[in-house]
Amino acid sequence: MWRPANPAKPKAGVRLCDVQELEDPGSKGFWFEEGLAVFAGLVVRQGETVRGYLNTCPHANWQLGVQGDFLSPDRRYVYCAGHAALFRVSDGKCVAGPSMSDQLYEWPVEVREGAIYTV
Repeated sequence: MWRPANPAKPKAGVRLCDVQELEDPGSKGFWFEEGLAVFAGLVVRQGETVRGYLNTCPHANWQLGVQGDFLSPDRRYVYCAGHAALFRVSDGKCVAGPSMSDQLYEWPVEVREGAIYTV
């Protein structure tokens, strides 16, 4: 899914946090600013897998959550606090919400030596 360039998006190689800072399963949000531009992203951990997504609901274009935990109460899905939509952690695909064909916008991250970095 195409998104316009965001000058606040962190460049590749930015260290976000240690994997161990996230519960299993768990999530954490990140906020970057460049002038008036803002980039909000989140990472989700399930076992050894870590995925990154923009903190933006594709249905309503608002933040999934403001801070803290982005997972559903059962810890199986990324959760939109605005209208309770659910997205699979594995690929961001909507499984419960107004448009099941939508999915979260990917934010590429990788794990190196126990830490999560932007790609």
